[in-house]
Amino acid sequence: MQARMNHPVAVIPDAMKALHALGDLPKNSLPEKLLELVHLRASQINGCSVCVDMHPKIAKKAGETDERLFAVAAWREAPYFSAAERAALALTEALTRISDRADPVPDEIWSAADKQFDEAELAALILAIANINVWNRLNVVVRQPVGAWKV
Repeated sequence: MQARMNHPVAVIPDAMKALHALGDLPKNSLPEKLLELVHLRASQINGCSVCVDMHPKIAKKAGETDERLFAVAAWREAPYFSAAERAALALTEALTRISDRADPVPDEIWSAADKQFDEAELAALILAIANINVWNRLNVVVRQPVGAWKV
């Protein structure tokens, strides 16, 4: 596959700086493995091959197991995830698919996340989900080739 154009963050370098800065903020509040599960799940939903390739590699470097990475797409049925991870994955799906429901983030999903994370952690999680969705959309629209950026 060949990209349709140069990646927008290469064309506008300040965008790269801004997105990296936004992406770094949640790392102070949430475990890296949790963030990578969130990144992977949103990327699977959005069909972002770059991120589906990249984030498991980052997660593995952080100590994540193949078993859990392979099960992210079926996290509801897999026994490998904690209550906090399940709440984060549910919130990820809701925020990634906001147009799929009349109530994009139902109270049950919000309540589950609110029970697992304090306000600062929830803020970090929401920013992480929003940021990966931006990256997914940028990569998908320009058809960014897998492997163009090395982890």
